[in-house]
Amino acid sequence: MLRNKYLSTVALICITISSCYGDSIQKINNEEETKLIKLTTTKGNIVIELFSDKAPETVKNFLNYTENGSYNGTIFHRVIENFMVQGGGLMPDMTEFESNPPVVNESNNDLSNKKGTIAMARTSDPHSATSQFFINLKDNDFLDKKNAPDGYGYCVFGEVVEGINVIEEIGTVATTNKSGHGDVPQETIIIESVEVIEE
Repeated sequence: MLRNKYLSTVALICITISSCYGDSIQKINNEEETKLIKLTTTKGNIVIELFSDKAPETVKNFLNYTENGSYNGTIFHRVIENFMVQGGGLMPDMTEFESNPPVVNESNNDLSNKKGTIAMARTSDPHSATSQFFINLKDNDFLDKKNAPDGYGYCVFGEVVEGINVIEEIGTVATTNKSGHGDVPQETIIIESVEVIEE
């Protein structure tokens, strides 16, 4: 499960930076329904392409949090080197903002948890994803529906197209335990804003 304190590295059941990342990043033809969002963080900017045609309800859910400003001022609260970085739910004081009802798991969209893709975090309940998301630091196809023991896996709904170096830098920060959460960056990494920059 990928969601704040419910995660443990042992218990894990369980975008494209063009061609410069070669086969390690998947390429997805999504010309008809392109949405770009920008995460402005204290480590740099990250631009993500969302796949509305592949995960419509998940993207709608993410955009809702984006447009109402819920993500602004949150942190990347969970980092596991060579695995993923997670954010979208906790404030710098480690309190969790009130989220909307869960969204259906759209992991049957044939998108894989490749390096640079963004996917929804959840608990052991396949349909429990609310606001939290994670960005894969490497190919994590064991999180895909086809490989998941629970038959669902984790829904990919976009990919980093600019700023993969920012994600990689975040992925190497020192972590600690804080307020009952593990793998918390010792340096507070704030998501200052999330905004749609192209539709």
